[in-house]
Amino acid sequence: MQKSGCILSTLFVTIYVWMAGMGVIRAQDAPYPLEHAKRILFLGNSITYGGDYVSIFETSLSVSYPANNPEVINLALPSETVSGLSEPDHADGKFPRPCLFSRVTSVLQKSKPIDIAFACYGMNDGIYLPFDMNRFEAYKRGMIRLRDSLEAAGVKRIIFMTPPIHDDKDKGLGGYNLVLDKYAEWLLAQRKARGWEVIDVHFPMRAYLEKKRQKDADFKLAEDGVHPGKEGHWLIAKALLQYFHLQGGLVKTLNDFLESQPYIVNLYTLIGKRQSFMKDAWLTYTGHERPGMPIGLPMEEAAIQYEQLEREIFQLKRN
Repeated sequence: MQKSGCILSTLFVTIYVWMAGMGVIRAQDAPYPLEHAKRILFLGNSITYGGDYVSIFETSLSVSYPANNPEVINLALPSETVSGLSEPDHADGKFPRPCLFSRVTSVLQKSKPIDIAFACYGMNDGIYLPFDMNRFEAYKRGMIRLRDSLEAAGVKRIIFMTPPIHDDKDKGLGGYNLVLDKYAEWLLAQRKARGWEVIDVHFPMRAYLEKKRQKDADFKLAEDGVHPGKEGHWLIAKALLQYFHLQGGLVKTLNDFLESQPYIVNLYTLIGKRQSFMKDAWLTYTGHERPGMPIGLPMEEAAIQYEQLEREIFQLKRN
């Protein structure tokens, strides 16, 4: 009987080791829980710097997990790429596009420890030209390098976002979107190829835009083709809310979410106000090479204002 038990124990251990080796049991790879995060970082270009979807996400997170109060840091930089590419006439020839890797070491050192990092790149990386394999490879190398940098910095959970839609009415959803389609498809394929965590923003926005234009050919999410307005930022945020099953993910519009509970609109206003000055404070503190950016508050002064608004937010949720 004892020998039989030993044989069974050995068999169970063998099966477990085999399953672990095959990826069936990988408890150590379970994603770090969003509700446990104390510091969340957003990286990206001007769309993320615009910040509306970040504020909506933080508002929903605060409502969904009221006992947790993570610091949500927006360190996106307008015009930025991970590919290191730029148009010769970018910004009327005043300066080339900045590359994330000129500042990523400082960002990760000065913002640590980061529990969860979101990264949304691609819109600028094709530099608004037709598809080119060399540019595509530069984007892929940049995303892999970014992943490596975040892992080396000890980030516990890394989440990529596909690039938003390019809203060029004159070219329909062709033109530059054919480039962004390929970038988004490659990024989504890394879920299986490399085990990356990826949230799709691009194709839901594309489907929404196509549906709207069936009724109104002049409908646009972004007046300049690149930077979405409130409705576009809501679509980006909604993809995040649905992914994490946060409050607001099942409603149709931003107003529906803001009106779902009496205090949410005021919470969103306070969070948006705080995000507005903190993103510039963080950019100034960590440093960057892009001309024309606002000079943020010194971090010591920004931290005082942050805590003042944190107290207001606490009282709002408490009441």
